[in-house]
Amino acid sequence: MRRAIALVFAILFGACSPAMADDQPTPAMMAPVEKVAHFIATGDDDDLRAFADSGVVIVENFAPYLFEGPGAVQRWADGMRTHTAATDALAYQFGPAIDFETDGDRAYFSLPTNWTGRAGPTPFSEDGGWSFVLVKQKGEWRILSYGWAVTKIEHK
Repeated sequence: MRRAIALVFAILFGACSPAMADDQPTPAMMAPVEKVAHFIATGDDDDLRAFADSGVVIVENFAPYLFEGPGAVQRWADGMRTHTAATDALAYQFGPAIDFETDGDRAYFSLPTNWTGRAGPTPFSEDGGWSFVLVKQKGEWRILSYGWAVTKIEHK
């Protein structure tokens, strides 16, 4: 009974609110995410260090859609370069992470993301979400897995 009352008070008075300080990934956790987004925008190979050393799985909205196994990151990078070849001025903005959790050397969160740029001469805005699994390797967070889903796209 005490636990139920405590839970009610926590909900009523914000102890479980989305604004808690521990509900967002740390800057160290966001660093590999920023690198991947920067790679998508620029094609900079240095950003590929954001991925784990092995076991990487990526779900994308371009063929072959699933990138896994040895060489997954390079195949994804090559596919991403092809996917973005007809775009220009790519820029991204992240919303607050949703459903952030950690368990030892792993972390999970969903990240609302807005991409803007031009597809040929036409400006576009694409909303979507990334679902990330991070793993701590060699003292830093790396991306073990992510899945991307477009939720809205507008051509202006």
